[in-house]
Amino acid sequence: MVERGLDGFFEVFLRKKSAFFDKKALQSSYIPETIPHREEQIKQIANILAPSLKGDKTSNILLYGKTGTGKTLTIKYTTKKLMEVAERENIPLKILYINCKLKRSTDTEYRLIAQLARELGKAIPPTGLPTEEVYRAFFKALGRQKQNHIIILDEIDQLVSKAGDNALYNLTRINEDTESQISLVGISNDIMFVDNLDPRVRSSLSEEEIVFPPYNAVQIQAILRQRAEQAFNKDVLGNGVVEKCAAYAARDHGDARRALELLRVAGEIAGRKSADKITTEFVDEAEQKIDRDRIIDAVVTQPKQYHLVLYSIISLRPGRKGNIFTGEVYELYKSLCGKTGTSVLTQRRISDIISEFDMIGIVNAKVISKGRYGRTREISLEIPEEILPRVKAILEDTIRV
Repeated sequence: MVERGLDGFFEVFLRKKSAFFDKKALQSSYIPETIPHREEQIKQIANILAPSLKGDKTSNILLYGKTGTGKTLTIKYTTKKLMEVAERENIPLKILYINCKLKRSTDTEYRLIAQLARELGKAIPPTGLPTEEVYRAFFKALGRQKQNHIIILDEIDQLVSKAGDNALYNLTRINEDTESQISLVGISNDIMFVDNLDPRVRSSLSEEEIVFPPYNAVQIQAILRQRAEQAFNKDVLGNGVVEKCAAYAARDHGDARRALELLRVAGEIAGRKSADKITTEFVDEAEQKIDRDRIIDAVVTQPKQYHLVLYSIISLRPGRKGNIFTGEVYELYKSLCGKTGTSVLTQRRISDIISEFDMIGIVNAKVISKGRYGRTREISLEIPEEILPRVKAILEDTIRV
């Protein structure tokens, strides 16, 4: 009976008119034909990378800017155009793109170099070889290619926080040992992360730096209108929808990615409710849904050590009038490690984890000075009350307290 009911539901769904013409146009991975308000950055990157078409090594580049300011989109757009010319002119050139935030792909030096070797066609097991042997295999694969390589390391600060900067040091020196030329493009939301790098790595990596400023509300509206024209059927967008999505995103530091997600989810909600138009009410609903889903997803995908830290913060919160401090979190974290048989990380590493939670909006961690007693972080929880019990239950299930 249930199955027949579902068959009927899916058949109705197939026949139902959709608001979307091409939903892919609202995805962050979509590369449009033009990128509004990033013409200057595209020109700068193109000027730096163009010599690769003549077989020359290009400068290493660092791209900075807050989330949703078009860094990844701009480098992918520019390198796509670069590769089109290279292929048309039969110029040997390879672009390698690695997202350092993805789980387990770059959380150690071994895994990063193994991933790069695999991109060049060399099979490397995920574990088990000495790191030196993995480097040798990578060098060998590079030697066979005899061409320029542009390696894009997205969220490069995540690589450094997980695996240190030794891999970056070796990559910046690799041109001394192989005929192939390597140029690095690092992308980071954190403009300060280079301060923690070895000075030799910093000077090699930061040959060129390009900063992406946040978009303002008017610029986000232009981006949304460009994508909406490709994404939606005619006359389905109600009055004020684009403006409201842009206003929400401008409030969140000019995050165009969030604006596109709001527009997409608002369209999906309208479809589920069989509405003829996408209205501003659906944008409000989308905003609440995205916030809830983002936090749950962020919590679920973190490793156990992160869960222990977050559970410590949540456990310290009840009955507190003021904020929570790093030292208090660390003491409770150590106690939980003892109860769950987990190895204890250093207080500095726990401080780094708190910074990562701050970056994704789960906590607000403000550095304050305590005079001659040094500095600490003042931590407040940013998880909405209505989903806090669910988050706590997820944490208790994974750390088994």
